[in-house]
Amino acid sequence: MDIRSLRYFVETTRLNSFTHAAASLQVTQSTISKMIRQLEDEIGEPLLLRESRQFTLTDTGRVVYERAKDVLGAMRQLTTEVRETQALSRGTLHVGVPPMINLLFTQVLKTFRTKYPDIVLALHENTGQEIERQVAAGTLEIGMSILPTNPDLGLRAVEVASHAVWAVGEHGAFKQKNTIRLDALADMPLVLLKDDFALTRRLRHEFRQVGFEPKIAAQSSQWDWTLAMARAGMGVALLPEPFISNLNQDNLAVARIAEPDIPWQVAHIWNGRYLSHAARAWIDICEQVLGGHWLDTSDQWPSEGTTPRLSRAP
Repeated sequence: MDIRSLRYFVETTRLNSFTHAAASLQVTQSTISKMIRQLEDEIGEPLLLRESRQFTLTDTGRVVYERAKDVLGAMRQLTTEVRETQALSRGTLHVGVPPMINLLFTQVLKTFRTKYPDIVLALHENTGQEIERQVAAGTLEIGMSILPTNPDLGLRAVEVASHAVWAVGEHGAFKQKNTIRLDALADMPLVLLKDDFALTRRLRHEFRQVGFEPKIAAQSSQWDWTLAMARAGMGVALLPEPFISNLNQDNLAVARIAEPDIPWQVAHIWNGRYLSHAARAWIDICEQVLGGHWLDTSDQWPSEGTTPRLSRAP
């Protein structure tokens, strides 16, 4: 059923005049008459009883008139909501955020809320690897994790921040060095985050590349607990720079991992099928606040001796 036919019929009935309806809709009177006849032919019976210049509605005409007003109202509402969505003045955005990453995004959240106050921002906290699985399954539209992501999930990614990974141990553990080779940790006990954290996945990959199996003293789901265990002398914690930049280093040894450098690359991830207007706006805000560039996902998992290849998407 043609929406225009319904619109012409409703306007003609409302104004009780073909002439006035034609002027209101800025079409010819013959167009109004033609469209209403087509509507009557489609329904199979008259809607208007024409008597001279006046007309009355048939029983069917009254039903069509009332329901047509509902349809046209719904169409106006649809148009309004679509325009508001495109203008980012309505909607909800669900973002998966690992607990290790959330401290980077306070300013991002503030900027996004200031610029798009009518977008409901729902944050879902979980480990990076679980967020990757939820994004791949479509449960979350967009999330954050640490590069490289799981190549089996077929995710797309855009890096928004990169920081060095540092080793933290009890005082004197690194002989006053500012850097430490990764293979120097082979004989040291380590306290790591649990295996479902994307950082631990990255570290285990780097251990394999260097050629040793780490001696893990303990694992925790809380980064501050791994730090407390390192301070107590249980082992060496490996954490990104933001977690130790303001750290009280009394009775601690701190050294950046080198040879190879291990970047903690924070990235947005999505399943590659669609990004809503709100999700694209969120990524834009993150790039403005944190910087960032597109990742060529053909090289999501680095081969031996290489790092992911980064490039700006067109």
